[in-house]
Amino acid sequence: MELLNDMALFVEVVKAKGFRGASDATGVPNSTVSRRISALEKAIGLRLLHRTTRKVELTEAGQLYFERCKRIVDEARLAHEQLGDMLAQPSGVLRASLPVDFAVTYLAPLIAEFASLYPGISFDLDLTPRRVDLVSEPFDVAIRIGESENSQLIARPLASLTPHLYASPGYLAQVGEPAQPIDLEKHQCLGILKTTSWTLLDGAQTFSVSVGGRFALNSVGLIRRLATLDQGIVLMPEEIVADELESGRLRRILPEWRGIPMPVYAITETRLLPAKTQRFIEFLRERLSSSA
Repeated sequence: MELLNDMALFVEVVKAKGFRGASDATGVPNSTVSRRISALEKAIGLRLLHRTTRKVELTEAGQLYFERCKRIVDEARLAHEQLGDMLAQPSGVLRASLPVDFAVTYLAPLIAEFASLYPGISFDLDLTPRRVDLVSEPFDVAIRIGESENSQLIARPLASLTPHLYASPGYLAQVGEPAQPIDLEKHQCLGILKTTSWTLLDGAQTFSVSVGGRFALNSVGLIRRLATLDQGIVLMPEEIVADELESGRLRRILPEWRGIPMPVYAITETRLLPAKTQRFIEFLRERLSSSA
């Protein structure tokens, strides 16, 4: 790369017919231009320029070298421009694994917006609660909520989601509304798998409360649905229950309390990403962080 830069600088010297003109054109100090051209001549073992107090002229070897340098530099610049165009408008199939309910409720409009920005990209989206194997399965990226489990993979933070407490108006009409976190022990609480406690924060203090209920579930979607059917209280990020809140099927309770923030990650196998994947991750980070 350094040799290519020196070749490009040599081309500028020839075009400008002097070191000062090349310095003005490139922003490289005049003394540095002279030093780098001298170093180039020493490296290739040829005198390229005749130097006088007024101007520089090409030697016979310098003329041949200039023609070759100009061709190489022009090709390198063209390749750079083409690469820039490819990065600006990436293409190909983006294979992504997404959390089911978060994707359906919150990511869908963002994916649609991203698709409109990059018409050259098509999508192969897998919505599954399982942890896909990015090493053995053909996924470019997996979006996950919660702590990253595999230290061998690259986890890029996108945002942080804060859970809040929600219940349906029907449930609250039946059993009453909790006035403080300890009251949750008397309520039906819907949690993932066999959740036995929730940790709640109010800014000044942390409170751990024992919770339980009739349902042990491994589906966020079913938990959310049962909550709308008056079956209990849920602790979820607002982004997951946005539709239910808008329709009034759920409402927030104990509003001064919140759960422990849940990080959202883009997980990849490698740091060297194709343009389609890099743009997708950058887009989600921008949109998710701006809405947090």
